[in-house]
Amino acid sequence: MSESMLRKTPVFDAINLIAAVALFVAPWVVSFGPESYANWNAWISAAVIALVALGAITAFSRWEEVVNLVAGLWLIAAPWALRFTGDRNAVVSHLVIGAIVAVCAAVRLWAATTSVEATAR
Repeated sequence: MSESMLRKTPVFDAINLIAAVALFVAPWVVSFGPESYANWNAWISAAVIALVALGAITAFSRWEEVVNLVAGLWLIAAPWALRFTGDRNAVVSHLVIGAIVAVCAAVRLWAATTSVEATAR
């Protein structure tokens, strides 16, 4: 998949946007416990992912995917880093959405890198 094709295909950005919305509403929908770290992390991470996804829909840039990759990996690590592993709903939400965001970003970064390498040959 070429970089120009990635620019024309906002599927991954749409997935990230949907994931951000799901993460934002997750504290209410799946009833996170009273641990405010899980709630605040979900809301702040969702805002970052949504803003980056909206920007990426407009114009593809590698830094946006790097930010989403880091955000996805952060969501995966957050339950342990912020110590809310006792809240199963929060942990599962963070792990699943973090994996989705990280995989989407990694695929786009990989595709952009391989298209640049193929062009350089």
